Amino acid sequence: MLALAAIKVWKLAHLDINNAFLYGDLEEEIYMTLPPSLVIENPPVRSGQLVCKLKKSLYGLKQASRQWYLKFSQVLAGFCLIQSASDHSYFYKYSADEKFFGVVIYVDDILVASIENDLITEFKIFLQAHFKLKDLGTRKYFLAIEISRNQFGVFLSQHKYALDLVSDVGLLGCKPSSTPMDSTKSLHQDARDPLSDPTPYRRLIGRLVYLCITRPDITFVVNKLSQFLSKPCSEHMLAGERVLRYLNGTLGHGLFYSAKGEPHLSIFSDADWGACPDTRRSISGFCLFLGTCLISWRSKKQHTVSRSSAEAKHRAMALASCEVVWIVALLKDFGLGVTKSVPLYCDSQAAIHISSNPVFHERTKYIEVDCHTVQDKILEGVIRIVHVINTLQLADIFTKPLAASHF
Repeated sequence: MLALAAIKVWKLAHLDINNAFLYGDLEEEIYMTLPPSLVIENPPVRSGQLVCKLKKSLYGLKQASRQWYLKFSQVLAGFCLIQSASDHSYFYKYSADEKFFGVVIYVDDILVASIENDLITEFKIFLQAHFKLKDLGTRKYFLAIEISRNQFGVFLSQHKYALDLVSDVGLLGCKPSSTPMDSTKSLHQDARDPLSDPTPYRRLIGRLVYLCITRPDITFVVNKLSQFLSKPCSEHMLAGERVLRYLNGTLGHGLFYSAKGEPHLSIFSDADWGACPDTRRSISGFCLFLGTCLISWRSKKQHTVSRSSAEAKHRAMALASCEVVWIVALLKDFGLGVTKSVPLYCDSQAAIHISSNPVFHERTKYIEVDCHTVQDKILEGVIRIVHVINTLQLADIFTKPLAASHF
């Protein structure tokens, strides 16, 4: 939404629902013990222990979030908003003159986008008739993400979140690192010196995971360090501190969505064959662009062991193809139809030949499902495979730790 808002010059607004979980309607019979401050005078004889029967949802119920979501969805339907089948947190509609209006919800935080302020004002009045809400005006801070906008585009960062993270660990005055991970070292599952208390390590990784929302440059190393949460060692903790030293020198980094970009999709796909020293599984990575805006990326260990680098990169192409299918369906709900084939950039000629060869040979039968996935999308015109040289493969940063110059 933010990338398209920059390109199409949509107006944005930020709303917050007060006490959202209290609006949910309960479908089951749920009872609670009496609050300590509630005293019942003259209770019925032989009444036993008195309880309260809930008519509405309360914070702390396992049903609370689900019932709030159902309530909010029903209210939005009254505003003629359609729920996206590709992302259930996104609602949209088009007026009679084809004017776009969209809503993204995360629990009780609401981000509204429209080409006209009148539609946003009308929506605020509609919501106020059903809920108590706070109008936070033009979005500046959404879910710990700082949003800055001018005539050149939209800039997303988590500067304060990263600053607090480095400061809490006490590394604010340390010497910054040029890369988030040492490219000459390989981390193993069973390293020496296990941590006596793994809680600080787990808390650090959890906070770094959330920072990856606007920092794709640390996605690979955070994915790698997340694999050692069950039994972290001192070596893993040192690797986590290196990420913090890298963040200390790049606190202002983030994502920039240019207003001058064209809404055309392109995706880079890569894999590192047998990268995991413990399981010998490969690492898949991709990054998806809307024009010049990076809107989706991933670093993921493959589910099976690949017998060649061509097989590993072909599995990564299949993962990227599925992402393209989802994004194309989602963009239709934003009013952006993708009519041209999306270029999928890969640096492996062998993987490209496999995807373009309709005949399955004996040596490729064990990746037949992934071959079908990629080939079907090529035949449907959803993607087209384009070869790119290694030095221009942007997805390389999601598959392995890189040296400073390459990084």
